[in-house]
Amino acid sequence: MHMADALVSPIVAGTMGIISGTLVVIAAKKIRKSQTENIVPLMGVMGAFIFAAQMINFTIPGTGSSGHIVGGILLAALLGPCPALITLASVLIIQCLIFADGGLMALGCNIFNMAVCACLIAYPLVFKPLMKYPASLSKIIWVSVFTCVISLELGALAVTIETEASGITALPISQFLMFMTPIHLAIGIGEGLATAVVLYFVQKYKPELLMQVRQSEPAESSKTRFGKAILVFAILALIIGGTFSWTASSNPDGLEWSVFNVTGQTEPPVSIQSKVYDIAQSIQGKTAVIPDYDTTFAGIIGGIIVVLIIWVLSSLLQYKKKILPKHNE
Repeated sequence: MHMADALVSPIVAGTMGIISGTLVVIAAKKIRKSQTENIVPLMGVMGAFIFAAQMINFTIPGTGSSGHIVGGILLAALLGPCPALITLASVLIIQCLIFADGGLMALGCNIFNMAVCACLIAYPLVFKPLMKYPASLSKIIWVSVFTCVISLELGALAVTIETEASGITALPISQFLMFMTPIHLAIGIGEGLATAVVLYFVQKYKPELLMQVRQSEPAESSKTRFGKAILVFAILALIIGGTFSWTASSNPDGLEWSVFNVTGQTEPPVSIQSKVYDIAQSIQGKTAVIPDYDTTFAGIIGGIIVVLIIWVLSSLLQYKKKILPKHNE
């Protein structure tokens, strides 16, 4: 669902950039105020895991399209909404800047459509009220699938509204929605099943990794250690990023497939003349050192960069948290 710059106008891109940026800053402040647990190492390794997992596009039978997990619901279930938002936003930023996956100008839209809709809307309003642990496998499956479908459908709706507001006449909202809605329903089911599998095994072997379980624990036992879980997810990220990503489907993803069915091409030409597009493409052309994941080790490289970015951001937050009390004295 990574939008290209051609799908948004500078005004819409700027507006969504401000909205997404503001929400990320608010989430960062909430994480900084939290004193209960050191979630940062888990954020880093889960970011690497999701980055690698997103590289595996699975085929949607009978459509000629493909999909990949977004990971927002899984991240929120393990980390909580705000850490999940920061983690997924970091993944999307790296994908955009280093791998040219999604437009730089459209980055605010992509963060909102994939990260905000999942972590700040679908998870707290749907998943959390419905899921109570311990839960049976069947409940984990239907709640995960239901929430992931809602998350992706919200993102698909946001994409169509953003293109409509941008004046992309080649993508009329009614026709665009006719393709975006069913294809992301199918992708949501696939992501929901994958999410359910991970959550089931986490509940069975490491239940304290689940945010809701940790929140139900006494305050004195809330400082959970995630050592073994971090190691497991790090190994999985390396395996997926270095091997399974080769098996990814070459079919266009749900957004590209929808655009193609409406316009006859996977990415319509820029219909609005603006220097902003040229500037964004120029910047992205310089930062994207591995465009289109054009290396065997793209998943591993991207995962390492995500871990580093989250570590740097968390270090800055921890530094501010240490100096602020002294400043206030």
